[in-house]
Amino acid sequence: MNESSKLIKTAHLLLEISSLLMVSGANTNRVNLSIDRFATALNFKASSLISHKTIIMTLLDEETNKSCTRVQNIPPYLINFSIISAISKASWHALTENWTLEQIFDEIEKIKKIKRYPRIVVLIAVSLAGAGFCNIFKGDYLNMLVAFVSTFLGLFIFQQTHQLKYNLYIRIFLGSLIASATASLGILNNIGTHPQAALATSILFLVPGVALINSFTDLLDNNILNGVVRFTTGLMTVLAMAIGLFLAMYLFQLN
Repeated sequence: MNESSKLIKTAHLLLEISSLLMVSGANTNRVNLSIDRFATALNFKASSLISHKTIIMTLLDEETNKSCTRVQNIPPYLINFSIISAISKASWHALTENWTLEQIFDEIEKIKKIKRYPRIVVLIAVSLAGAGFCNIFKGDYLNMLVAFVSTFLGLFIFQQTHQLKYNLYIRIFLGSLIASATASLGILNNIGTHPQAALATSILFLVPGVALINSFTDLLDNNILNGVVRFTTGLMTVLAMAIGLFLAMYLFQLN
């Protein structure tokens, strides 16, 4: 492989890794650190401009002084902390063990094949978490059951609309509407001692924790653009949740 070909292939691989980290929910600083480790292991120097939707990377071969600049769009986000952890570990191994380009490529291909939890497991686990929050807010077992069913249905709709490639905020609105409408039936039928607790906790699965935490860390790391964008995304998510909840309460005439 000649130097120019290696430079271009490395740039494409590092762009793919950057995109994979961003999609999985990594903050900007973690992306830059991981890419710097991979680039150093291959005797290159990487400079990146990372936005919420696009990555621009320039790779410099310090021996020949040749450079390569490439641009890549970031696909829709799908949070997966297992991938972030695996890439971070791989970057350290690549740096300390002097991995070749082929070794890094093979490892990234393995990481891309990491299986997510089965859909039914995610639905049940998140619904149990919703029921647990309901218990924290003094809901009894009947209220917890309502919260479980509401969360289950809301998350199911959220996942279905994701598969149909709906707009993110439409998905959040529909998930919030279905979850809160289901919980509102518990209030109308006076199920349990604190049916309002089930309504309040039925949409907590939509809270944009990753976006808000990443916005805070990005701002601390002086990645102002990504910090502001992620904060705005979090606010838009909360607004979509609130509209779904408000509409359900309006339809069922709840105070």
